[in-house]
Amino acid sequence: MLMPKRVKWRKQMRGRMRGKASRGTELNFGDYGLKALEPGWISARQIEAARRAIVRAFKRRGKFWIRIFPDKPVTQRAAETRMGKGKGNVEYWVAVVKPGRIMFEVGGGIPAEVAKEALRLAQYKLSIKTKIVGRHDMGGGD
Repeated sequence: MLMPKRVKWRKQMRGRMRGKASRGTELNFGDYGLKALEPGWISARQIEAARRAIVRAFKRRGKFWIRIFPDKPVTQRAAETRMGKGKGNVEYWVAVVKPGRIMFEVGGGIPAEVAKEALRLAQYKLSIKTKIVGRHDMGGGD
């Protein structure tokens, strides 16, 4: 599971997810990518599930890049606990994703239909709406 090796502060506030992504919005490595269409938190477990779906679809061909990292701790109070007594313990880690962010990229000389099918399988593992984009869709590239 992805998580930071060490952090400066153990617990964080939830924050807000306003606006569009300002960086990480273009394909840098692969030929196809999975782009977020709405804001949300993507947990480390969801990233791992999507990674497994893509790797299985590739059958040891092609290359794959994860462009997001879960660096935000999410805390939870124990079940049936009274109010007060401070903030709960860190339960899992999430990556904050804004609309326009490229989350996964695939490439490495694999056929377009295989790449798109792998990303389609990964879409089912995520909790936000996403779109499959290619280099030709981005309007630039190599």
